[in-house]
Amino acid sequence: MARAIWRGAISFGMVSIPVKLYTATESKDVAFRQLVAEDLKPLKQLRWSPTLDREVQYEELVKGYEYAKDQYVIIDDEDFEQLPVPSKHTIAITGFVDAREIDPVYYEKAYQLDPDEVGVRPFALLLQAMEQKGLVGIGKLALRQKEHLVVLRPAEGRVMLETLFYPDEVRPFEGIDVSGVQLAEQELQMAFALVDMLHEPFDPTKYHDEYRDALMSMISTKLEGGEVVAGEEQAPAAQTVDLMAALRASIEATQARKAAATPPPAGAGDGQDEAPAAATKRAPRKKKAAAG
Repeated sequence: MARAIWRGAISFGMVSIPVKLYTATESKDVAFRQLVAEDLKPLKQLRWSPTLDREVQYEELVKGYEYAKDQYVIIDDEDFEQLPVPSKHTIAITGFVDAREIDPVYYEKAYQLDPDEVGVRPFALLLQAMEQKGLVGIGKLALRQKEHLVVLRPAEGRVMLETLFYPDEVRPFEGIDVSGVQLAEQELQMAFALVDMLHEPFDPTKYHDEYRDALMSMISTKLEGGEVVAGEEQAPAAQTVDLMAALRASIEATQARKAAATPPPAGAGDGQDEAPAAATKRAPRKKKAAAG
């Protein structure tokens, strides 16, 4: 299992639950090194002091807060440890809220919580209480030189911790507010129909990073000495002029795509084979009736 990045306790009223915190996500970005074009060797990043005119070692560094131009207050590890903040070691749940009341823009990063052996029962109690009440817990956690606002939420038999942005960290919206735009009822009904056709359960396994796949394919081709063939660029989406026409075309395209992806029902092939035979049997009777 991965190494815990924090150890402490969840405070749930008078109940204390010892827990460990783990990162829940990892980036799958394709990494590149910066090379010098002349010799194709990677750059060496130096911690260089312009006043000492030499490279400095990591152990020579200290943290400084710049309170004025070139004026610093030095803070060391002992100073951080002595901060009188309870959330350094305890996540105190101060309230429970409906998760739907939290705008997704506030969510920052996801973590997994795991109880110590002695905390299994109270951890399970907290989990089941949140599940059955349909609520999430709100608290604070001091992590990486910042006190984070956090939400604890139940997730398929475990408790996830999500750090939240504070309100002053969320940029105010400065774009066009379209909430008051008047739309025709027919436009809305067609939009509803399109949404209903595309409505499906969320399955994250259906999605993957196509850009990363294409990039790795290009790298493999270069490694094998092959020629990289440029793909066709998609033209930018045209500006929608006739909204109804665009909706109608979208619905028709979605219907066609779903029909192509749906396998024929069992026995459909047999029915198609029988249809011509039935028509052949009826033909002589039709002819006889005409002669009479």
